[in-house]
Amino acid sequence: MAFGFCFGVALLLSLWSRAESAGLPDGALRMECHDRYFTMAVDLSFTGEEPHFEAVDETGAYAITQQYAAQCGYSISVLPLPGDVELRASYFSCQTKNKDDIFTFNFNLNVTHEGKESTYPFNKTCSPSLPWSPREVTCETNYMEVSVKSEVTCPSGTRKDDWSSLKPAHSSTTSDWQVRFQVDDEQFPPMNISDARKQGYVFLLTDGRLVFRAPYGQPHSFCTEVNGVPVEAIHATIFSRQSWVVLMFDLVAACSMDEGLYHESGYMMWETPETLFPNLDGKQVNVGLNGELVAQPVAEDKGFIVGRQNNTIQIGIPNYAEGVYRKSVVNVDLYEFYVFHLYLEQILVDEDHVETRIRFLRTLVTPLLPRPIFAENQTVLVENMFTVYLGDVPEDVQVNAGHLNRQEITVPLTNTSVIMTKVVHPNNTHGYKLKVPFEDPFVMQQFSKEDAVLHYMLDINFTLTVLPENDVYYHMVSVVASVTDVSPPVFDAVCTESGISFKLDHRPFDYLWEITIGLDLLTSELAAQHGYMMSNDSNSLLLEVPLFSHGYEYKNISLKGFFGTFEILVRDLATAEVQSSTIKTCPFPTTELILCSTDGTMTVVVDLSLAIPSGGVAARTNLRDKYCGPTETDRKWALFSLSLNSCGSTVKLNRENVTYQNEIFYSKKVHSPSKVPSENATERVTMQCTYPLAGLIRLFSVYRFDSDAAGIGSVIHTKRPAAGLQSPTIQPTSALTTMLATTRQATLPISYKPAIHPPARHVKVSKFRHLVNALKKGVLQSLQTKVNAARI
Repeated sequence: MAFGFCFGVALLLSLWSRAESAGLPDGALRMECHDRYFTMAVDLSFTGEEPHFEAVDETGAYAITQQYAAQCGYSISVLPLPGDVELRASYFSCQTKNKDDIFTFNFNLNVTHEGKESTYPFNKTCSPSLPWSPREVTCETNYMEVSVKSEVTCPSGTRKDDWSSLKPAHSSTTSDWQVRFQVDDEQFPPMNISDARKQGYVFLLTDGRLVFRAPYGQPHSFCTEVNGVPVEAIHATIFSRQSWVVLMFDLVAACSMDEGLYHESGYMMWETPETLFPNLDGKQVNVGLNGELVAQPVAEDKGFIVGRQNNTIQIGIPNYAEGVYRKSVVNVDLYEFYVFHLYLEQILVDEDHVETRIRFLRTLVTPLLPRPIFAENQTVLVENMFTVYLGDVPEDVQVNAGHLNRQEITVPLTNTSVIMTKVVHPNNTHGYKLKVPFEDPFVMQQFSKEDAVLHYMLDINFTLTVLPENDVYYHMVSVVASVTDVSPPVFDAVCTESGISFKLDHRPFDYLWEITIGLDLLTSELAAQHGYMMSNDSNSLLLEVPLFSHGYEYKNISLKGFFGTFEILVRDLATAEVQSSTIKTCPFPTTELILCSTDGTMTVVVDLSLAIPSGGVAARTNLRDKYCGPTETDRKWALFSLSLNSCGSTVKLNRENVTYQNEIFYSKKVHSPSKVPSENATERVTMQCTYPLAGLIRLFSVYRFDSDAAGIGSVIHTKRPAAGLQSPTIQPTSALTTMLATTRQATLPISYKPAIHPPARHVKVSKFRHLVNALKKGVLQSLQTKVNAARI
């Protein structure tokens, strides 16, 4: 008859699981049922560095130590990459309950927080989704396990208690069951089950299966090589003599102990003999990672290598496969290693087509591999900035600081023109693109005048942090951008109706020079002072210089027109030497004007239409000195050019200025006395030049006129009084006033009529000399101070 406690056929049940985990933070615990084992992963941030697990059944709680785990079908591993501690339990582990292939797990998690120990109970119920094979071998990381299907007819008179020695390891019941170990052809003396348990072996009878488990490295296991692959095996035979019947089970486990070899192509290679068990042929290979199995064709589509050579199965796992863990490490330089949680199933059949399944769970780790990070100079000169790409940065490494030419920066960057952007790639790497404008203060610059080359230089020291350890690694790169044919800036200039317009398109290296008007640096303040209209933005500088404003030089003045020239100087920023200039000369039509040059020449173009009688011509006009006539005339206009101290000019002197004045008269006859009022003339024309007294350096030292600056000229039109009336004050009806200029004016020839100057002119000059003598004492001292300063 069949015993009720004997194994029956395992029912195929759908996966059903239940978990209870009171008191843990959300997401701190993950529990999963797999085909042949159960896993529980707890977040290390919650457990701390030393978590403790206990396996629980109706007899008590048993601490899962390293030794106890290997004996009872548990494995504990710390997974620093996901940051978990993982407990893996065989469906035939010691404290697991099994009823009709429904397995119930109960555990305690003991953690210490702030010196206080807390216990968290967990339970999970699982059922395998695949039927059991007649023989299944599991090669775990710390033990070997073999289970066989048991369908025996129990002899008459055999009691249930005769199997009690095959109960869980903590049971104290004994019987006459014995075990004999065999190494190759050598057989060890038999021992009873209880003695075998004391040596670390476990024999377990559960519903439908007989289980044998042994840690690696046991005295009765043996290591060998099969086709060059290291293998550890153990062969145990358990038997019991019941009356005239002997019950015997042959239990063999053999596991490949290959630790894997990482190939430079990026594959972790692992091998196992194709025929670990004699008289069995290979039928199928399934492979995967982290407890997930897929068929060989599917695995190969994902990049796995599944090959056979010399009766050896070769598995190649690409480092980019989903489920592979990688970790960066700083050891002076940057390194990385990969962790592969290999799961392999090999299905074998004998001549009767009875299946044997071998499952391997292996954690394969590469050695430390150099992890180079590269920097690429992607600078484009026309963009006027450095562009440096830091690439192939692992996903657990980030840039959070750095130095630019030894000046520290932090990421994210704020309040700076420097830009750093992160670039993510699909191969779980990323990079950083750093942009630094050439004109940024971080950038060093060196200009070679001999070669006309401007060098921009930037030393970059990236500070990279490996997470979560926050270990620091530095990557340095130096970049240089050279701009050739560097030349001083050149303005575009065009003539306008009202003056000259200058435009300069900015270049990134224009700062090497400064722009001046004469000796004065061109600034917005200088432009406002002299009446220039200037606009300056990031693209260009626009300068509008009105006619007669400071800086003009005038040539070829006639009644038809004249030429105005304006010059902009470009000087070396360091030495102030003139490197280039932009000179623009434009023709302008002549209107009424007066120019007072620095060498003491007064040039006047004046409208005399109201200052001469009807029918008169401008050619018959003269100055106070009747022999000083115009150099050019038409009917109503006249051009005069004279030295300030000639032609009867009068001089007015005060504490700050000196003014030279003259007047235009009309002569009825060529030789008539001067200063004859014009009949029918309604207007009197006076012209004058005023100079700052402080600028007349040589006024009292040499007999020639020399001024620091041009004078301010005025042409004053006043209405003549009616005949017989005397007006103490004559108000001007109109006046033209010129602006200051610094350029020396060209002297036009003065037209002298053949006559000796009248005595009146000498009287006025004599009076001027007496006035000068009177003021010399008060003014000369201050002038001499300026002269001395100028000589120094």
